[in-house]
Amino acid sequence: MDLVDILMVGVSAVLLHLWWRFSSSSMVSGNLPPGPPGWPLVGNLVQVILQKRAFIFVVRDLRKKYGPIFTMQMGQRKMIIVTSSELIHEALVKRGPQFATRPPDSPIRLVFSVGKCAINSALYGPLWRTLRRNFATELVNPTRIRQCGWIRRWAMENHLERLKKESHEKGFVEVMSNCRLTICSILICLCFGAKISEEEVKSIETVLKEVMLMTTPKIPDFFPVLAPIFRRQMKLARDLRRRQMDCLLPLVRARRAFLRGGVCDINMEMASPVGAAYVDSLLGLQVPGRDGSRPLGEEELVTLCSEVISAGTDTSATTLEWALLHLVQDQNMQNKLYEEIVGLIGNDGRPVAEDDVEKMDYLGAVVKETFRRHPPSHFLLSHAATEETELAGYTVPAEASVEFYTAWVTEDPALWERPDEFRPERFLNGGDGVDADVTGTKQVKMVPFGAGRRICPGMNLGTLHVHLMLARMVQAFKWIPVSDYPPDPTEAFAFTVVMKNSLKAAIVPR
Repeated sequence: MDLVDILMVGVSAVLLHLWWRFSSSSMVSGNLPPGPPGWPLVGNLVQVILQKRAFIFVVRDLRKKYGPIFTMQMGQRKMIIVTSSELIHEALVKRGPQFATRPPDSPIRLVFSVGKCAINSALYGPLWRTLRRNFATELVNPTRIRQCGWIRRWAMENHLERLKKESHEKGFVEVMSNCRLTICSILICLCFGAKISEEEVKSIETVLKEVMLMTTPKIPDFFPVLAPIFRRQMKLARDLRRRQMDCLLPLVRARRAFLRGGVCDINMEMASPVGAAYVDSLLGLQVPGRDGSRPLGEEELVTLCSEVISAGTDTSATTLEWALLHLVQDQNMQNKLYEEIVGLIGNDGRPVAEDDVEKMDYLGAVVKETFRRHPPSHFLLSHAATEETELAGYTVPAEASVEFYTAWVTEDPALWERPDEFRPERFLNGGDGVDADVTGTKQVKMVPFGAGRRICPGMNLGTLHVHLMLARMVQAFKWIPVSDYPPDPTEAFAFTVVMKNSLKAAIVPR
């Protein structure tokens, strides 16, 4: 450690001590929700780390002791954990605007969001409204979704052919990697209007996966005051950001050249007409700035397109893998879904179309039960109150991170009958899921996409991809277990809740 590092450590220690004295006094005087007592300086952070288990298990135990709302002091971050259906609904729906902003981001996250210039991370205000309105108008409105149906048909044909080839070569297929590749291809084409090679898609997918893992909570995130000490992590983040720019900026520039009538200087096919790609709208978008409206810079364009690709790829692919796991384990369930498809489509070889999936009740029930039993994440993205407020009679400071633990709601025996079982029938014929509203507007029984003002704007597009791909894969193949790789429902916790051992399945053409 050189002299500069020693000085930084000393200054940081003094600042940390002063922060702790201030925050400790404020915690005593405030009417915060109850919570576990913390250690000096670090709060509950070290206690969590020493348990050596996923944070959700810590939260489950604390919920039993402290009730549906409690406080944790994680380093410099004050976290209010909300776990009950009633309080989640009150905060996100009934009082949506009050809990619609985001807490301060860590320095590493700010590298990738370009100072919170993204729909998910932007503070509640004019910039967020502009970005979200543009997204809703230009990418996920029904007219645009129909206009871009050819992208899904093209990607699905490639997907099924790739599954056949892999099955022939290996004797089985790896579900997650194939689903990720296909969905990533769709979203890249939606964003840039371009067909690119599978090798290029895999390169982009790899980099964006690294970005997501880089931005998951780490110790430096809980101590911004100690940022000078963690220079190595910041260097790694900036290096990864450069790789992200190197992957996606050529696509932005190629699309701009195409819109201007020029020739692309990289190997790709611009397949979407002018105005049909998401980045087309971003290139002409004016966003609020300090001195009035301004155009988006290239770094911001890359950030916004990365957001669409990353968020849509992982959540959809994870849902498909979990759904197929249950269909592989329960052949009767798979046969029932296949019979519904044949009953609607027939056996004449016509592939399932996007309009067809809306008419398939059992398909919808399988997908909903997958969202319930295996939500993409056990927590929503962090929220914050726009100003100090109260929830359940407790104070919620404006600077606190409000964390909604929504997975508990899908496991609550007061809301669901035998919640540990995977039963699509619960969403049919008067089952306990018939009244479940996935948007959380009426009540919160399951909110896989969040609820209220910050509900996922790509919800309809993502569910379309899941329904269509699952129907096409079951229509084309019978999915059966592989004796050497039995299905394993053990969970692992990354950006999404994934399988510890990815699903491998044998396929037999129908």
